[in-house]
Amino acid sequence: MAKVDPAEQRAQLTDQRHKVDFDSYDVTVDELVRRVGKDRIEIAPAYQRQFRWDSKRQSRLIESLLLGIPVPSLFMATNVDQTRGTTWEVVDGLQRLLSLVNFLGDPATRAGANLDGDPTSLTDLDKLTLLEGYSAKDLPTDILTGLEDRPIKVIVLNDKSDLRVRFDLFERLNTGGIRLTDHEVRECVYMGEFINLLDELAQTPDFKTVVRITESQQRDGTAQEYVLRFFAFLERYAAFDHSVKDFLNDFCADAATTPRADARRKVFSKTFSYLATVFPDGLKSRKGTTAVNLFEGISVGAALALQQDPSLAVPTSLDWVTTDEIKKVTTGATNNRASVSGRVKLSRDHFLAGK
Repeated sequence: MAKVDPAEQRAQLTDQRHKVDFDSYDVTVDELVRRVGKDRIEIAPAYQRQFRWDSKRQSRLIESLLLGIPVPSLFMATNVDQTRGTTWEVVDGLQRLLSLVNFLGDPATRAGANLDGDPTSLTDLDKLTLLEGYSAKDLPTDILTGLEDRPIKVIVLNDKSDLRVRFDLFERLNTGGIRLTDHEVRECVYMGEFINLLDELAQTPDFKTVVRITESQQRDGTAQEYVLRFFAFLERYAAFDHSVKDFLNDFCADAATTPRADARRKVFSKTFSYLATVFPDGLKSRKGTTAVNLFEGISVGAALALQQDPSLAVPTSLDWVTTDEIKKVTTGATNNRASVSGRVKLSRDHFLAGK
């Protein structure tokens, strides 16, 4: 291991610390539930579909709060919007927060948090066995208000912290039984017009005709990440340098501030209308799904070809899609600049040649 100047190590530590700015609050249970109901705490769709605690675990949390037992802090990030004001979004503690909403929230608050069915009734309690089967409305008033007045520590990442720092923190603090994919984390960090555009385009018929993914991938942000890859590599493939995650995060951070939704929607629609004609049965690998590296080359290559020839004809042959030439730049360790440029340009040239 090479020796590093301690002064440089300290400077790096100081620089990275300055990128993270926190505040800490003691917030009552009642106030947390109220903030969810007033949309002052945002729960990204990627999180809403991940509420997994059963009645027993929800009940144990309520019991701990009633007994005054400390529970882990909630971790939030601040968003400031001119129309909505200051809101918090959940980084870590979703299961605990939604358990509180499921027990104490009114019907509108619970519906807004995508909580279906009846409110939680306490079950499998360890100490407060005389409360078994009780819902919040059944509790004696003094016990209910004692629960509502119980404070929980909330640590809040300030709005001025860099979005890339937020991504890193979401990854590190993403616990409690939830493991989000990289793109589900992006949905939480970069919420806004561009993320909404990715979701919209991932649902279009032409995209679904071309891109074939598994049923589980339909629910974990994979389709939206394919759309993101299309835009990121179309606009920046020549600048790619090895780390796909960092490349996509950097593009997403920039696109969050400059969505250019109409222009990007137009390019996407033209490209995938064409590709749906070229691949009416889907762009498939041997496993029957759409390999991501092949997708990058084909989709971006087609978009570039259409930019040069808007009346691009459907190729007379697609044999080149399965040749060793294309496999060389789409399979194995091919997440490098040469391979990325190679698969994009190779696809572009084949589309332009019409064969």
